[in-house]
Parts: sequence; structure tokens; C-alpha cells
Amino acid sequence: MELREALGTALRRQRKAQSLSQEAFTTVSSRTYISQLERGLKSPTLEKVEELAKAMGVHPLTLLTECFSLRDQKSVEDLFALIQQELASLRSKGLYR
Repeated sequence: MELREALGTALRRQRKAQSLSQEAFTTVSSRTYISQLERGLKSPTLEKVEELAKAMGVHPLTLLTECFSLRDQKSVEDLFALIQQELASLRSKGLYR
């Protein structure tokens, strides 16, 4: 699965889990733009991902984690283990707290 398609699927799943329609995002974006995102036709900026997540009441990393889990066909637990390992490596080099 391509990255844009995975993000669109994650966005749609999160939106539906919150029982929100595409029209519920009118303060963030148009229904057309949300539809294009969900179909993998557009790529949002990080700022837009944050706005969309806020509108759904979830952390942006929730949306991105599901996206990369779908794309890479890895469990969320495996992704978190990898992230912890990478951050620990940075921490050991004094580059991250």
C-alpha cells in the first residue's frame, strides 16, 4: 500500500471511529479535500495532519502510526519498539533527552 493510500485509510478509519462525517471537518478543510485525502489523491502537510487529528480528538501520532502500520504491514507494537530503539540510540549519543 502506498503512503498516501495508507494515510487516507487511517484518516477514514479514525473519522468513522469518532462517528464523524466528512462535513464535520468544514472548520479544517472542505469535504472535497477530505474526500481526496481519504482516497489517497492528496498529501496533507504536517500542520493539516495536526488540524485533522485535533478535529477528531486524537493525537496526530495516532493517525500517523496507523498510517505506517498499514503501509509497512507491521503491528503498532513493532513500530513503537523500533521508535523506542531509535530514540534510545539518539539519547545515548546526547542528541535527545
